[in-house]
Amino acid sequence: MSLCDDTLLCNFPKCRVKLNGFAWVTACSHVFCDQHGSGEFSRSPAICPACSSTLSGKLDIVRTELSPPEEYKAMVLAGLRPDIVLDITSRALAFWSYQVHQEHMYQEYTLSRAEAQLQQMDKVLTQQNQSRELELSAMRGEIASLKKVMEEYKRKHSEVSERLMERSRQYQKLQGLYDSLRLRNMVVGVGDRDAPRQPGHHNFNTGVARQRSPQFLSTGAEGDGRFFSCLETDGAKTFFQFSSPVIKRGRTFVKKH
Repeated sequence: MSLCDDTLLCNFPKCRVKLNGFAWVTACSHVFCDQHGSGEFSRSPAICPACSSTLSGKLDIVRTELSPPEEYKAMVLAGLRPDIVLDITSRALAFWSYQVHQEHMYQEYTLSRAEAQLQQMDKVLTQQNQSRELELSAMRGEIASLKKVMEEYKRKHSEVSERLMERSRQYQKLQGLYDSLRLRNMVVGVGDRDAPRQPGHHNFNTGVARQRSPQFLSTGAEGDGRFFSCLETDGAKTFFQFSSPVIKRGRTFVKKH
């Protein structure tokens, strides 16, 4: 803000709005907006919010209109001696000069704080970049080691795949041999069932000679009676004690033609 600027800023620490309409001016050369001036200067004694000065005089606080009408400007200094007019104008200009100086100091303070924050942030950013570089280098080393492990796994995978293919080929070969032998055994078995069996017939499937069992005559109730009646005629001998009847001598049997 320069002397040519016609806008003042509220000196309340957290306000700093552009003033228009009415403003509160203090004897310590501070100015406040109508809202904060009405709130702060309603207590007694009044304390300046900017410099904490006690404002106990009758004219230490003045509520003034920043854009007075033409009638006010024509009559406010009318009738005063030139030295009084000059004194009033010099004090008014000193107020503006103080406001300009105060704004300049505030801007420098804000700039210094911003520069300090910027330096702090730059320092933090540098530290973070260094830590990120360390982490990045560590991750690159880990990636390199993982690539080596992956290459080793790929090599092992290729070896296992080759072995699996070789085993698959062997399995297919054995499966073909098994199928051919199974088909041959099935053909031989069908031929054995179709051919008539003779005593002493050799079975090629088992390699064991089979003897045909003698077939008994009748197995009914009558046949069983005749068979067991022969066993009971000779003193009820058992089957293993039974002997053939003795052929009478002197009798010849002549076969009739």
